Amino acid sequence: MAPVAAYYCVLLIAGFRGALIGALTWSYLLIGRRLWRRERISTLLLLGTALLTIRTGISFATGSAFVYFIQPTANAFLASLLLVASALAGRPFTQRFTHDFCPLSPELLARPSVHRFFVRVSFLWAIAMFLNGAVVLTLLLTVSTRSFPIERLGATTSLTALAIFLSITWFAHSMRRDGVFVRFGGPKTTDAV
Repeated sequence: MAPVAAYYCVLLIAGFRGALIGALTWSYLLIGRRLWRRERISTLLLLGTALLTIRTGISFATGSAFVYFIQPTANAFLASLLLVASALAGRPFTQRFTHDFCPLSPELLARPSVHRFFVRVSFLWAIAMFLNGAVVLTLLLTVSTRSFPIERLGATTSLTALAIFLSITWFAHSMRRDGVFVRFGGPKTTDAV
């Protein structure tokens, strides 16, 4: 969300190329801040910054806002396919990214019910990513370059928030059926996640 805000603010002041540099600078500042504080840099932050760097380089060379915005849309469709493939292979990417959001113990991750959950939730996220790509592509083809970042942010934030809510609710329900009670923000006990 912050790179979009940086992009949009600089777009109004310095134009398209300045906006590209502003959004990319924001991502590098986040990494630099974490390095300075000796904090862990999440996989998603590294991956997102790497993709944004490539995307910015291509768009800066072409000078095309369409090229800049179509790349993450294509990535959403690709991510959807990869999520389905990883689930079908029994090695869900959703489980690999869990540590970035909610570290789970190795004992909990070893449970068959937890593995089944991550396989199934991969399909939920595949649908969310596909819908995200479809909505953003529609916006890209129908709205102005100036209004696109704001409308895209609203659409993707809504879809992502819904997918997060469904994932958390589904996880808590799945774990409850397995005798594990999920507690958010409370003290750790042996029977709670």
